[in-house]
Amino acid sequence: MAPRIKAVNAYRPRIEQGNTVQKPELIRAVSRATSLVEGTVDQTVKEVRDQIIEFCRAGRAVKVDGLGTFTPSIDLEGYFAISFRADPAMNHGLNLPGTFSGTIINREFIGKTSDELVAKWNEDHSDDQVNIVD
Repeated sequence: MAPRIKAVNAYRPRIEQGNTVQKPELIRAVSRATSLVEGTVDQTVKEVRDQIIEFCRAGRAVKVDGLGTFTPSIDLEGYFAISFRADPAMNHGLNLPGTFSGTIINREFIGKTSDELVAKWNEDHSDDQVNIVD
């Protein structure tokens, strides 16, 4: 018997990840978009990073409108970390209709419930069914 999560993961829609954009590519793109030279963009990114670290070291979150909020945290071992919560404008921009140009795996299952995905699994895997609990 297959676990429910296996069935849902097999059919859920997901984004096929392309190559990660590395800093030099991002710097070139920002430079072209702003007419700032690449060195200036690179130095600005480094300075913003360093200032976020300094504010977080002082126990302060940093909110950058349009980008998000960087918040310091500490774990039980005393290890500090910075959490990032994207500004809603980023998700809004990502969700503008007709603008996504990547590949969506299992696109046909967008809008389906987990129960519908389990039913599809059971239809396709008669030898490894998920027990549907009423």
